[in-house]
Amino acid sequence: MLEVHQFPCLSDNYGYLLHDSESGETAAIDTPDADEYLEQAKAKGWTITHIWNTHWHPDHAGGNGDIAKAVGAKIVAPQEVEKLSSIDQVVSHGDTVTLGSHTAQVIDVSGHTNGHVAFNFPDSGIAFVGDSVFALGCGRMFEGEPKQFWDSLQRIKAFSEDTVLYCAHEYTQANAAFALHADPDNPELQAYAAEIEDKRSRGEWTVPTVLKRELATNPFLRADDPALQARWGGDAPHETFAAIRAGKDNF
Repeated sequence: MLEVHQFPCLSDNYGYLLHDSESGETAAIDTPDADEYLEQAKAKGWTITHIWNTHWHPDHAGGNGDIAKAVGAKIVAPQEVEKLSSIDQVVSHGDTVTLGSHTAQVIDVSGHTNGHVAFNFPDSGIAFVGDSVFALGCGRMFEGEPKQFWDSLQRIKAFSEDTVLYCAHEYTQANAAFALHADPDNPELQAYAAEIEDKRSRGEWTVPTVLKRELATNPFLRADDPALQARWGGDAPHETFAAIRAGKDNF
């Protein structure tokens, strides 16, 4: 079976080690901090055999070289990661990657960056989505265009609604504040936001999240909802998404 080991690193990142107990293979999902990943793997008694990057930003791929040098891990990543490190296997939408007997679908979720991918394990009900979508949020649109990013979110929305989404940052409390501004009459969102406040007051993590809950509460996934379109404008969902994203950027 697959085991996910989650741990905080840098100022607000989460690191993930994905381990297949049968084969003994372990994937580092992104590499914000090489030393922390190596230390966490050692503490678990695991050896990192693969590095899977979601996108090229240094807080996701900056530790590739040091980890690969230390343990000989194979770097699997979208082409854009070549900005930071060499790549052993370039992947893009429609490809698959394996960890032991488990297969992940590589999904194009570009918009935050132009080559951003997610790794979805439909048989295990888990997906590693990087900065494409967060609990109650989505990544800032640094490189992409609104239609591109909205189409990417449609691919995430098509996952099984029970999929556990492992996103890369503890941004949820700030995201909740904006979500309540964006969609103030949503009772499910109000309950979710209260739960987040309670968790953070106790220093608890709010990640991972579950797609079903995000579909009901995350304004960026709901830009096709008539109420949000009426509030934020736009003749098409991607235009509403663009308005909501701009609202968050200036919130």
